[in-house]
Amino acid sequence: MAAALQIPTNPLGAAGQRVPRIALGCGNFGGIGSAPAFFGQGLSHSEALELMDAAWALGIRHFDTADAYGGGRSEEAIGAWIRSRRTRPTLTTKVFNQMTADGDQGLAPERVRRQFASSLERLGVDRVDLYLAHEFDHSVPLSDTISVFDEFRDAGQVISHGVSNFDALQLQQALDIGTTSAIQYGYSLLERGDEADVIPLCARSGTGYMVFSPLCGGWLTGKYRRGAAY
Repeated sequence: MAAALQIPTNPLGAAGQRVPRIALGCGNFGGIGSAPAFFGQGLSHSEALELMDAAWALGIRHFDTADAYGGGRSEEAIGAWIRSRRTRPTLTTKVFNQMTADGDQGLAPERVRRQFASSLERLGVDRVDLYLAHEFDHSVPLSDTISVFDEFRDAGQVISHGVSNFDALQLQQALDIGTTSAIQYGYSLLERGDEADVIPLCARSGTGYMVFSPLCGGWLTGKYRRGAAY
């Protein structure tokens, strides 16, 4: 077995929380991201458990998920792994996307409270380390959503909170409210749009910048070849 990686930690925003520089992305547990059309696909429950075992053996101690990944299957798999292995990674989860075909989605306070309670139940924990708004909701004042995130933080159910997939103007709006610690966005050799405005804004404001899909969904690994089946 390969030796465990010595993964350094970085500060997350101004709150003093530190997170590992490498995390396990769990968006393919029981689905492919948040798309309802793919719920039940991706890695099976047993494959997800095996992957988490391998990641833990390599020294990865932070798992990143969302309530809508696999329609909740991702959080359920992580919860089952935590219970069966009797160990606890630090956790990021998110809220916004729909989990069923009825179109229920968004960042309305009552929905955020309901979804957060469901996330804690699926994960089998009483706290998550980082809670993110998965998308910007144009129909809800962002201050209303962040006030609920603050409630979770003040109750000890969340250590820090932030946003994901916000552009620079939306991130600035979140920062103006005053309690956002981090943003998560896709960034890689092929996807570099944040270099223009989001990353400089993070540098100026002391906001943590967290990358998802640094290998661009596998395009940068060599797994896809011209003329070959993917």
